[in-house]
Amino acid sequence: MDAAQQEATARARELQRSWYGEPLGALFRRLIDDLGLNQARLAAVLGLSAPMLSQLMSGQRAKIGNPAVVQRVQALQELAGQVADGSVSAGEATDRMEEIKKSQGGSVLTGTGQTSTTGGAPTVRRVVREIQSLLRSVAAAGDIIDAADSLAPTHPELAEFLKVYGAGRTADAVAHYEGHQS
Repeated sequence: MDAAQQEATARARELQRSWYGEPLGALFRRLIDDLGLNQARLAAVLGLSAPMLSQLMSGQRAKIGNPAVVQRVQALQELAGQVADGSVSAGEATDRMEEIKKSQGGSVLTGTGQTSTTGGAPTVRRVVREIQSLLRSVAAAGDIIDAADSLAPTHPELAEFLKVYGAGRTADAVAHYEGHQS
C-alpha cells in the first residue's frame, strides 16, 4: 500500500469513528466474536456483499450507504449486548439474527418492517435509534452540531433536536423523545 492509499485508509477510518463511534473494522470484529459469526455470515445478516464488508472493515470504503444496513448493525450491537449480559441465549440470538437479516429498516418512517418483539408498536428506543441512524446517514456528528449552532439563534428547538438526536447519546435522545410526547 502506497502513502496515498494509507492516507485514504486513515481518513476513512477517522470518518467511520465520527459516524459510527469507532472504525468499522473494530466494530465488525467485535460483533463476529460476540455473536460467534464469520465474515460471510455477518455480511449475510447485514445484507452486504462479502467484498463490501471487507472494504468497510479495511477502511477502503468509509460509509455504509444503506440506512437499513446501519440499522441492522445497531440491532446486532444491541443483540451482542444482550448475549453478553445473559438475557438472550445463543439459540435465541441465532433466531434474532434471522429476524434482523429480514428487517428492511425504516419502519417508523415507512410504516413497514420491524416492530418490537411483542408484535406491537416499535419501542421508543427503536424509534430513537431510527431517527439517529437517519440523521447520521446524512451527516457526521460534527456537521450536525455546526448546523445546530447555526440554527440556535432563530430555531432553538430544532437546534436542540439536531444536537440530541444527531450527536447525542441514545439515552438522552430517549429522554428527549419521551419528554415531547403528548
